[in-house]
Amino acid sequence: MASILKFFRVIFFYAFYFLMCMVAVVTVLQGWPVIGQMLFAIGLPLILVWWQESRRTQKNVTKISATGSTNATVSKPEPAAQPSGYEKRIELERQKTRDANTISASSSARANAPPKQTYTQNAHSGKVAEPAFSPLARQYENVRPTAQKSQTNSRKNGWVPAAETATVARRDIGGMVYVGTPPLLNHHGYRDKCRAFIDPSLSVATTGDDRAGEGMSYWPGYSDISARSRATYLEWLASGRSDPSYDPGYMFLYFYGLERRFFVDQSNADAKDIIAEVRRLISVYPENHSVKRYLGEFLDIATLAETEFEALEPIFERQGWELPFSLKYAIGARLDKGENLSADWVLSWLMCHPESHLRTPATRCREEFLALFKIRFDDRFPNGLKVSKPRKHLKATYRAASSEFEGALNPTADGKPVPDISGLRKPVEIAQEVADEVIDDLDKLSRYLGRNPEGRGSIEAHALLPLDLWTLFPSTEMEALKEWARGIMQSGGLIPLADVIEKLEGQRSTKIGKRQLTGAADALARLGFGLAPDPRFALRSPKPEEPVVLFDLGEQIEKLEDVSSSYQTALMELALASFVAHADGRIADAERKALEAQIASGEGLSEQERQRLQANMVWFLAVPPDMALLRRKLKEVGVEDQTAMRAALVGAAHADGVIQSEEVASIEKVYKALGLDPSLAYSDLHAGEIADAPRTVRAAQPGNSGEAIPELQKAAGPVLDASRIAAIRSDTARVSSVLGQIFEAEEEAEEGRDSKDVTLFAGLDAKHGALLLDLVGQENWTEDAFEQLCGQHGLMPSGALEAVNEWAFEAYDEALLDEYDGYDVSPEIADAVKQKLEGEGRHV
Repeated sequence: MASILKFFRVIFFYAFYFLMCMVAVVTVLQGWPVIGQMLFAIGLPLILVWWQESRRTQKNVTKISATGSTNATVSKPEPAAQPSGYEKRIELERQKTRDANTISASSSARANAPPKQTYTQNAHSGKVAEPAFSPLARQYENVRPTAQKSQTNSRKNGWVPAAETATVARRDIGGMVYVGTPPLLNHHGYRDKCRAFIDPSLSVATTGDDRAGEGMSYWPGYSDISARSRATYLEWLASGRSDPSYDPGYMFLYFYGLERRFFVDQSNADAKDIIAEVRRLISVYPENHSVKRYLGEFLDIATLAETEFEALEPIFERQGWELPFSLKYAIGARLDKGENLSADWVLSWLMCHPESHLRTPATRCREEFLALFKIRFDDRFPNGLKVSKPRKHLKATYRAASSEFEGALNPTADGKPVPDISGLRKPVEIAQEVADEVIDDLDKLSRYLGRNPEGRGSIEAHALLPLDLWTLFPSTEMEALKEWARGIMQSGGLIPLADVIEKLEGQRSTKIGKRQLTGAADALARLGFGLAPDPRFALRSPKPEEPVVLFDLGEQIEKLEDVSSSYQTALMELALASFVAHADGRIADAERKALEAQIASGEGLSEQERQRLQANMVWFLAVPPDMALLRRKLKEVGVEDQTAMRAALVGAAHADGVIQSEEVASIEKVYKALGLDPSLAYSDLHAGEIADAPRTVRAAQPGNSGEAIPELQKAAGPVLDASRIAAIRSDTARVSSVLGQIFEAEEEAEEGRDSKDVTLFAGLDAKHGALLLDLVGQENWTEDAFEQLCGQHGLMPSGALEAVNEWAFEAYDEALLDEYDGYDVSPEIADAVKQKLEGEGRHV
């Protein structure tokens, strides 16, 4: 009703002032420009009406403040505000219970109403008020004593302590709530009832069947919600306040009272209980963003009021779009005292900073990330990080979740203002550098856990840990694994690949991919054992039933891929040489010795790289290629690739400086498989490299005197043209590609795959690639629709989900499908896939 009266009042006075201004324009301001006359006639009435209403509002606030009406039940409403129909109905409901109350109820309500309501009034009227939070930073040094409520009626007309129980509508709802006639609050001239107060005089339904909160508004107040909702709220309170099936609005209605008691009443006796209760409420609704935000902001400042900054602990979880206030206070206070920041505080600063970026390993391997960051940070900053103290002082504003009050906070430490770290960037950049290094070191473990979510704690997962973490995350199975590996090496080092994977992963695999084999090699390397072949450099991966070679690396290695270019060249030459050795179907002793001599004569190799070459040689000789398939495939090699392969074979034969007859015979067979004249092998190997002069058969002895015999030219051994050898080695990459295609075709033939199935997405086979194209066509898939789609592509849903998400992690560092009410498709990845297809002239 008051708002309607105000509307008509504003219209009336605006029309009146507008008429007066028009008279002034016609009689006095005729010489003004037309625009000036219009602005005067329209704008001046607006200013006058606004000024008039502002003065009226200030007078109302002053009058209410003088009479103390904001701190107690208002017995006489303002003459200008006529009661609405809703208020009349409320008054009728209250009248039913007033006869049972004593005459002193009204005075008792006044005595026990919240004592700091004046602060709320001032804050909402735009005045500068004494900050309600200043005492909080000083541990309640200047708290006004709160009146003791020992009478029975206090439970009906004010705060009910945690140790007591209030009864409303025949329900025992416990304590830590406001019960009684709600005080009236003034919000910009309008009077609202305090939302947290439970008014016993209002009607309550027999049963509370509104768990969904249909009768609740966005900012619920007990006096405003329906009778069904009141019953539901009282039952939630009575049942322990722990049932998450109730709408969070009921929890917020309860929380309004807690924050009011803490900040407005400033009750020291209830502070610790309230903080503990708010922490519990967050755990009841852990996934609700509003709960995290509003209750988190409360705890952020309330904890500061109860704890000295030395006792505050780092926070390792981002809570919003700003740094937590308690974190800014704790770090700022340390900087003010000249302290260096430890790894915990720097990491907390980074993880809570809105501009930080932590990739998947930081969350998938959270405990390992936290531990390794501290190790790497302490190595880099053994005395902590020195940060210059900023000049800006820390300030904050708390806005109540109920919207009923707000105030400013200017915290101090040891009586001095606390520096504000919000604008500092350099410490965050340093922390980001350390974090990126740690994430790179955890990447292999993260990828393994992404493929094997249940693999945490397994031998392979532990072996993929960075060596710095082995003592912090011990494993009792590692010593047994070492003994097993030593036993294999003593018996020759050869063992079926399936046995190795079973030992590491705990289950036997019928199909072992390159990624799985790479993980096994990395795991064994961290134990000090090598695995040959290494899939990063091999022409092909071994099959599960084929043997691999275990050997001693001599030390633990974290990055097997860090090898010299000489090693990679020597490995390719060794592969080609062994390929030649297998050409006749058997390995001669001379060929084996030639391969060993080739390894020994290699230049630019470390001792460890020679050991790895030796193990790879054992595997090359133990696992012959399918010569029938190779002959068929070699005939399809083009002219350019034939030339490159001939050069590489010649380079392999010349690697040890001696050309054996067995090597010549093997190369002739390869040339024949290539469809070339076998006689070209001899000319390729010896053209221009044998000295054209007599060979010494027996040393000359002095004879009878006579004509002197000229000295014979000394026979020279094979002369190697360095430029030619360099050119030959430059063709290694092309030959590797050719042989790699051959061996890949061999693997596809063994596994029964169609070699024509090609996918546009590296890391996905044709079926999963086609599935991906269908998935990005819409934003959400139900479980049934996803299963049907997988069935259409001949895939199992669980395996397909893991495959496409692992591909997405590899390519975009996030999952493609998020399991929420079915499967949500990542819009970023979907857009990237569509752009890729459009770039190639295709559409989803």
